[in-house]
Amino acid sequence: MAFTITLEHERHDLDAIHRMLAGSYWSQGIRREVVAEALRNSISVVAIDDASGTTVGFARVVTDRATFAWLCDVFVEERVRGQGIARRMIEELERHSALQTVRRWCLATRDAHGLYEGLGYRLVPPERWMEKQGPKERWQTRDSGP
Repeated sequence: MAFTITLEHERHDLDAIHRMLAGSYWSQGIRREVVAEALRNSISVVAIDDASGTTVGFARVVTDRATFAWLCDVFVEERVRGQGIARRMIEELERHSALQTVRRWCLATRDAHGLYEGLGYRLVPPERWMEKQGPKERWQTRDSGP
């Protein structure tokens, strides 16, 4: 299959992106308006199936556009996984002109370590990182489950 990888926001299908993210393990049940706001405030990329014109992949970077970038929401529809789409999307983001002075790229993953290691990412000692999670009711729909 042939795919177009693009940073052009006018080609980003919010409905498709929301559907992907709302079904993912890391943002299950995320509200559409939260996804829309995240897109407005991030650098994002989509993969589009050339034959059907449908969005089959998405990734974004949260960044200060100078020193730090958080790669997140990397998603490829299951039916087209294994074709290098995630790798191509990440490489496109890393080439973005606003990210050329970034000295630290970070991400979190439960199951794609091999992909990211192949792109130069490495595990970080856990004692160096801390997190605080916001209340789910601020971003998640009521019927999303646990």
